[in-house]
Amino acid sequence: MPEKKLVIAIGGNAIQPAGDSGSAEAQRHRIEETASKLADLVQAGYDVVVTHGNGPQVGNILLQNEEARTRVPAMPLDVCGAESQAQIGYLLAQALRNEFAARRIERGVAAVVTQTLVDANDPAFADPTKPIGPFYQRESDLIVKRAKGWKLMEDEVRGGWRRIVPSPEPLDIVEKDVILKLVGDRDGNVVICAGGGGIPVVRRNGRLVGVEAVIDKDLGAAVLGRVLGWKGLVIATDVAQVALGFGKPTQRFLEHMTVAEAKKHLAEGQFPAGSMGPKIQAAVEFLESGGEYVVVTDLEHLVAGVDQKAGTRITKA
Repeated sequence: MPEKKLVIAIGGNAIQPAGDSGSAEAQRHRIEETASKLADLVQAGYDVVVTHGNGPQVGNILLQNEEARTRVPAMPLDVCGAESQAQIGYLLAQALRNEFAARRIERGVAAVVTQTLVDANDPAFADPTKPIGPFYQRESDLIVKRAKGWKLMEDEVRGGWRRIVPSPEPLDIVEKDVILKLVGDRDGNVVICAGGGGIPVVRRNGRLVGVEAVIDKDLGAAVLGRVLGWKGLVIATDVAQVALGFGKPTQRFLEHMTVAEAKKHLAEGQFPAGSMGPKIQAAVEFLESGGEYVVVTDLEHLVAGVDQKAGTRITKA
């Protein structure tokens, strides 16, 4: 019988969709909907570890930093990532506990603020590409940001400049032993961890040091699955299935892909870097490091996707 253990990666927009107010109550409402879907899987007998995106939340924290910078010290990006992990982890853990109580499911829930190891010599540090935070239009703001050593990129479509930071490859999960102990408990705790791909850290002279960078959430989830030794990865996004020719008259949805097919489609540019690309790349890396299957679907079809009745399933062959 297949092992019923899943790493589930939830997109940050599932918690705070574009155009949403981002208030605590709005996020709580979205998270309660997410918790209900996760509880369906737990009720079906699955052990789950949950990771999540944090882009909108970190963006809000950075904006709060900027607005209050003349009154309180702004926090570095690694600390902002930790704040967002704790914020989402708290709301999701509470929602899951409430959902479990309502269904009489006896499972513990723990949120772990998680560090992800990256290479200090990763080429991404010399070539920042990931836009984060608010847009800046005023010349005075741009002068201040450049003086702080920020790299900035102009967005001609939406107008203004945004900070760009490195997005290095995740290598390892620092708290993996703690997470393994929590999920290995006889009651099978649900663990929320590695939010936003994890807080990026490097080793310097034997010490862990946070760095100003952002890790891709899906690539972080692939590493999490590898270090846990679990065989299934579910990437919950805002579309029910992966498509070739997305948005074009030739659009075709896929029920199944092999690793070889996924690599071919990636090389052909079928999956853009800013949307489906990292998800498919994460699927490939997970499967090539010991995973058995990846499901890409939306939250509505989460259970059906795991049961091979919806979504796109990616396997080794």
